Amino acid sequence: MTNAVGPRAVFGVIVPSTNTVVEHDYWRAGITGVAHRAGSMYIPDPAMGNDEDFQGLLGQIRASIDTAVRDVLTAEPDRMVMGMSAETFWGGVEGNAAFERRLRERTGLPVTTGASACRAALTELGCRRISVFSPYQPVADREVGRFFTEAGFDVAAVTGLRCPTAMDIARVPDERLRRVVADLDGPDVEAIVQVGTNLSFVALSEQLEAELGKPVVAINAATLWHALRDHGIDDRVTGSGSLLREH
Repeated sequence: MTNAVGPRAVFGVIVPSTNTVVEHDYWRAGITGVAHRAGSMYIPDPAMGNDEDFQGLLGQIRASIDTAVRDVLTAEPDRMVMGMSAETFWGGVEGNAAFERRLRERTGLPVTTGASACRAALTELGCRRISVFSPYQPVADREVGRFFTEAGFDVAAVTGLRCPTAMDIARVPDERLRRVVADLDGPDVEAIVQVGTNLSFVALSEQLEAELGKPVVAINAATLWHALRDHGIDDRVTGSGSLLREH
């Protein structure tokens, strides 16, 4: 329900307790009249240094997401936005659809997930052949690649940074991200896609688009874009990539 600081919309944003980037990126966009209320999923063990650790991290997310949703609903938001991405790619297209159904049934609200937002963004941008990178381990990158393939995209490559902990995702320097994008790019690649919401990439994606001459989609920009446009809000944003600036 709208209020004094969110007269146009209040978005409930679900984030892991280790995430410091999502809220920053959303508020930085400066959409007047749109407020964000975060609900936090408790992550007591942030280790994700191998496949087993990463699956353990997902287990913590699954165990705490209902509580985070319960908490954010007390602010009476107009929409739920998933400020976490790995779980939304899990199980491919049908896994994402089932995840969204559960959230809609639980909340009675429209839902934006990272997987669906990236899919919609790439369709809007007219891109089919893509390269993707993440902060994940191989077990999660396989699910990311599966989702995009099932969604009809031609996935040239998926690269995981294999961050050792959930907090280390937010510590990856721009220099490393630039190297990863350079390795993934090629004349046949129509877009670069970044997933993993605690990876700080929105501002850099704007610079890389200008340098590469092609879309570079940061997942936090994609989820904000999807939430706004699906909610009927057409404000254009500078400094966060062409998706929010031009579409």
